[in-house]
Amino acid sequence: MIETGAGRMPAYTETLPRVVGSVQRARRLVHLALEVWGLVDVQVDAELVVSELLTNAVLHACRGDSVRVTVTRLGEGRIRVAVVDLSKDKPVPRDAGGDQESGRGLGIVEALSGGQWGVDPLPWGKRVWATVGAEVVPGE
Repeated sequence: MIETGAGRMPAYTETLPRVVGSVQRARRLVHLALEVWGLVDVQVDAELVVSELLTNAVLHACRGDSVRVTVTRLGEGRIRVAVVDLSKDKPVPRDAGGDQESGRGLGIVEALSGGQWGVDPLPWGKRVWATVGAEVVPGE
């Protein structure tokens, strides 16, 4: 359970080495959590989001040998994926040209989260997070 502003929420979390090979492990963590919670309809988007967030941490967080990945269930059909690293540098969205091989990650996160992503500064680094899934409106 993770304590959030909304109270305690179920979560899965894992500390991984800050290497490219950890992206697949993070995807498996998200996949497992969403299967357990019965949220398979958001699996593809959530796995892609964690891939982009973790890849950014691997490529751009110049401090520390590990990262922390957390997937938290926020409610019915809604989850938050977060990656904590030891760099205090905030990620900056870029406009990648058509012939560039990188630079689209945060644009993908923006699109899949409906703009619901952000960066929380921490005393030792930062947490980059994104919310995925449809918000359930009471009475609908």
